[in-house]
Amino acid sequence: MTTDSLARQRGTGWAMVWAVLLAIAGLIALLVPLEVGISIAIVLSCLIIGAGILHLIFAVAAGSFGGYLWRTLIGILYMVGGIYLFMHPVLSLLSFTIVLGVVFLVEGVLQIVTFFAIRSGPGSGWMLFDGIVTVLLAALILFHWPSSAAWALSTIVGINLLMSGITRFMYLMAHRRVAAAT
Repeated sequence: MTTDSLARQRGTGWAMVWAVLLAIAGLIALLVPLEVGISIAIVLSCLIIGAGILHLIFAVAAGSFGGYLWRTLIGILYMVGGIYLFMHPVLSLLSFTIVLGVVFLVEGVLQIVTFFAIRSGPGSGWMLFDGIVTVLLAALILFHWPSSAAWALSTIVGINLLMSGITRFMYLMAHRRVAAAT
C-alpha cells in the first residue's frame, strides 16, 4: 500500500465518523419527532434573534438617519419575534410547520408550471414528478395541521440527515476501496 493510499484512508476516517453521526442524528430525529421538532424550532428562534442582533449592529452603517432608524426597528422586530418564539417553542413549531407547508406548496406548483415550459426537453418528466411529490407533501402537512407539527419538521430533517449520512459513508467506502486497489 502506497503512502498516498494510506493518507487517503486516514483522511476518510474522520469523514466516515461524521457520516455515521449524521445517520445517527437522522435516526434520532425519526424516533423522537416531537422533541426534535421543538429543538429545531428553538434553534430557528435563536437564529432569528441572531439576525436581529446583526441588524442592530449593522444599522450604524446605514447612510442616513432614516436608514439607521429602519434597520434598528427591523432588528428590534426580529429580536422581539425571536424571543417570543423562543419562549413559546410549541407555538414556534406550529408556525414553522405551516410555513414549511406553504413553501412546499408554492415550490411544487412552480415546479409543475416549469414542467409545462420545458416539457419537450429530455428528463423534464422528473420536474413534473418532483412537483407532484412536493405538492402532495405540502397537502399532507397543511391538511393535517396543526397535528402535522408533531412530525413534519423532524421527519424531513431526519430523512435528510439519515440519507446524507448513508450516502456519504457509502461514497467514502468506495473511495477507500479505490485507494486500496491503487
